[in-house]
This record gives sequence, C-alpha cells and structure tokens, in this order.
Amino acid sequence: MPEALYGNKIIHYAIQQKDGLKAHYISVDKEQGVVLKGTEVTDAKAEKMILKKARWIINKLALVQTIEEGDIVTGARLPYLGRRYYVEVFKNEDIHYPTIEFNHSKFKFTVPFDTYDQAVLKSILQQFYKEKAIKNITPRLNKWSKQTSLPYNELKFRFLEKRWGSCTNDNNIIINIDAIKLPYSLIDYLLVHELVHTIEKSHSKAFWAELSKHMPNWKELDDQMYGVRM
Repeated sequence: MPEALYGNKIIHYAIQQKDGLKAHYISVDKEQGVVLKGTEVTDAKAEKMILKKARWIINKLALVQTIEEGDIVTGARLPYLGRRYYVEVFKNEDIHYPTIEFNHSKFKFTVPFDTYDQAVLKSILQQFYKEKAIKNITPRLNKWSKQTSLPYNELKFRFLEKRWGSCTNDNNIIINIDAIKLPYSLIDYLLVHELVHTIEKSHSKAFWAELSKHMPNWKELDDQMYGVRM
C-alpha cells in the first residue's frame, strides 16, 4: 500500500481507478481507510494529491477511529441492498426531531442543533429499512411466486434475530426486515427458498431438488447467505 509522509505522520492510502470521474477525490472511512479515486495517475502525482489534503485526512482519520460499532455518525457506513453507504449527520436549529434521507450514494441524517439520541436515529433507520423492505421485496416475491408456480398465503415483515425468513404451516411467508441489507441476488434466493417451503416444509432431499429447479446455483448462494452477519 502506498504511503505519504506528512511531518511525523505516515498516511497509508489506496488508489481506486475510476475512469468515469471528471476529477479525483479522497474518501476516508473506518473500514477502507484512505482511498484516492479517479482516473489513472502516476505514483508521484497521487502522493502529491494526498499531501495536499493531508491535514484534512489526518483529522478525518482521527474522527472515524472514534466511531463506535453501530453508531450513526458522520463517517460511519450503513448497509443497504448489498452495499455499505457513507453517513453524514447535519445539525439544524430549526427542527425538533431527526430526519433521514437516502440519495443512492449516501445516508443523510438531519438532527436538532443542541443534541440528538443514537436510539432515536437507530429507530428512524429501522423504519427506513422496514419501508424499503415492503416496497422492494413484496413485488419480487410475487414475481418469483408466479415464475415458480408456488403460491403463498400472506407475506409478513418482521425483525428476526436468528433467521432471514420462514414459512408457516399455513404458507404465510415471514421475511426478516434486515434482508433489505442483502444484495438482490441473495434476496431472491431467500424468497425462492421460502416459496419452496410452501410444498416441502423440511430441508429434505425433495426440498433441495425442487429448489434446484428454480435456482440451479443455490449452493453458491446458500454459502453466501451463511457468511453474511445478521
């Protein structure tokens, strides 16, 4: 990993080539560290760009390293549809209750100027996840139900601690709201998995055989699901 020396501090950074960008920019977060993004440049020019923003980078690194796991603060990242999006928190003296916005590139939380509660922000985020789960997952389940000829009775969304979904004896399908954090490939696998349970309640040979008809690469997807932290 390249590095730049600024005073007595060493800044380690990565270079991520993105040909579509008109200008270079630098991102700093807890997981990826310092990343210079843009068109291809020489090592010397990349180091020059890093040093030009060195003071800002060092301050930003100090900030993100203080972020506690799960805290909603500027510099954190939140999962949504298979990606982790940057968080910015803004203070506004004209509001009395926090709000959330998502523009497909980052989450923006606007909070009262004097103080705000992490529990309230997390509650707002959970409501966001619930609304998006209902809006995005419901039509996908209907599509897969029609495509597989596997009807279900009712779809419900809940926050579940230890499973992504379930199918009741009455063929009601329950989906964990946190499934909206998964990429669509895994959401689809989850939905087909539960649809197959409408005719095969246990994970029998018949269940896996039926699943294979609709999703031949289920083993690969199942391994990916197992590796995802809930």
